[in-house]
Amino acid sequence: MRVLLVANTLPPTDLSGVGEQVLQLAAGLRARGDEVEVLGRGPGGARGPKLLFPLAVLPPLAACLRRFRPEVVQVHESDGALAALLVRAVGRWLSPRPLLVALLQVSYVEERRAVRPLRAGGQILARPGAVERRFRRFKAPVQILLGRLTARLAHLVLAPSRRTAGELARDYGVRDAGVLPNATGGLPRESAGPGGSAAELPPGELLFVGRLRLRKGVEVLLAALARLAAEGSRPRLLVAGDGEHRATLEAETVRLDLGGQVVFLGRRGAGEVAALLAGCRGLVVPSIYEGMPLVVLEAMAAGKPVIASAVSGIPEVVLDGTTGWLVPPEEPEALARALAELLGEPAEGERRGAAGRERVARDFSPGRVAERWHQLVAGAGEGRGR
Repeated sequence: MRVLLVANTLPPTDLSGVGEQVLQLAAGLRARGDEVEVLGRGPGGARGPKLLFPLAVLPPLAACLRRFRPEVVQVHESDGALAALLVRAVGRWLSPRPLLVALLQVSYVEERRAVRPLRAGGQILARPGAVERRFRRFKAPVQILLGRLTARLAHLVLAPSRRTAGELARDYGVRDAGVLPNATGGLPRESAGPGGSAAELPPGELLFVGRLRLRKGVEVLLAALARLAAEGSRPRLLVAGDGEHRATLEAETVRLDLGGQVVFLGRRGAGEVAALLAGCRGLVVPSIYEGMPLVVLEAMAAGKPVIASAVSGIPEVVLDGTTGWLVPPEEPEALARALAELLGEPAEGERRGAAGRERVARDFSPGRVAERWHQLVAGAGEGRGR
């Protein structure tokens, strides 16, 4: 089968979970014998900044449709709306007529709702910053409209979890979205640093990886660490990522007297994240909203337990008591208890980490996800033919 994947962010130029998943799926499909081309930004693709991708991708997409004659074209996220329009407009004159698939990782209606104060009990832990307020007021409404358009144009809409599929049904009017989980393990990793050694990175028992924005809930994690410190436990937390909340978070670590145990590493590449995962005791994901975070799968593949909020698609990957710990979002006390259990019972953490590695190999490999993709595409093709 000839498959064209269109995405506006692709590694290594962009540190993007969406782009990573495009390449993981491509690896799985190629291993099955499919011909796969990936169209993004850069040589042979769209020119210019990410903001202009929806327009800039149209000329190279039209050329690729004529040359490659894909049987399936898959667009990703709301930025694929204009590409979807072009595929539907040109597709009627192509043979074979391409099946249009849209993979939507989140509902922007739900992501917009997540731009709100973080609370723990009656206390406000953090408020939206200027960037997030602009997103809520200006960008989110546009993304919602584009997402709905993309979903309406597509012959098949995919979501990374059953929870996200339900959000797309409620917010975008998608009927029968297929669930295609994220994958890991199909791509080589660059070295951790100049010497390619994990020893060059600082050690830490706990690890957070992600963009430092409100919905990631890092303030909740800091509040949990403050509770542990009051009980005499001071595990070291490494924070890999950057974003609009970094300055606020750094100030909060000082206020909570955590400055000596929380280390902000800034943005790190995939190889460095792999090295950080190898050296930690567990990954912490205190988010209030997600799609299906790729780093959760990467931690499980590395044999590390995951301590995460029970939100979005996370409970469909992390099994509480089996591959990690699930806690209610915005509850620092519950998160502190889970962290204390991880730190106090090393053997239990290792057991859950080993179970996570087995689960990823069984259910979330690129080959397994590519197999599921073929099943969903075949079903959509049959439905279109009736």
